[in-house]
This record gives sequence, structure tokens and C-alpha cells, in this order.
Amino acid sequence: MRLSDYQRQMIVQSVKSCFGPEARVKLFGSRTDDGRRGGDIDLLITTDMEDVNDIVRAEMRCQVQLQQALGEQKIDMLIDYHNRGHYPAIFRIAEQSGIAL
Repeated sequence: MRLSDYQRQMIVQSVKSCFGPEARVKLFGSRTDDGRRGGDIDLLITTDMEDVNDIVRAEMRCQVQLQQALGEQKIDMLIDYHNRGHYPAIFRIAEQSGIAL
């Protein structure tokens, strides 16, 4: 996994502060492969939040917190929540290949 301890800690801390203490986060994509270089930070976040507006606000807050803590980086977030109607294939890939932080 190509994240430092500090980066992992900041990601988990920000996700839990924005999406709730029960939120879980997985890293997926190129950053899980130690043999590759570069790449954005791809996160699958699972939350108990249900209101879509609250989820959108939480995502924006989390992005801001992570940019402040980690510096300007490309961070992609997939948000899984109860009552989500549509699951693109990337959700299955992220769930199966992701590494829990």
C-alpha cells in the first residue's frame, strides 16, 4: 500500500469525523499496488448516514479536510450508504480489492 502511516491516519480520522464514528474506509486502485507509481487516492467509504444531502455535505467536508491534511492531491470517493439505489460495477471492484484502513 502506497500511503504513509500519517496519510492513513488522516484519512481514517477525516472519514470518521465527517461520516460518523461507525464509518469504514477502504483504499482501492493503484495505491494498493506497491509496484506502481503515482496515482490518485481512491477510497470506498461506507456510512450509516441515510440522508443524501447530509452525505454530500459530509463528502465535501471530508475532501476539504483531506486536502488540508495531505496537500493538494486527487482523491476520489465512492460512498456506500443504506438505501443506495444504484451500484456501478466499480463498487464491487472496490469492495473486493480494497484494503481496509
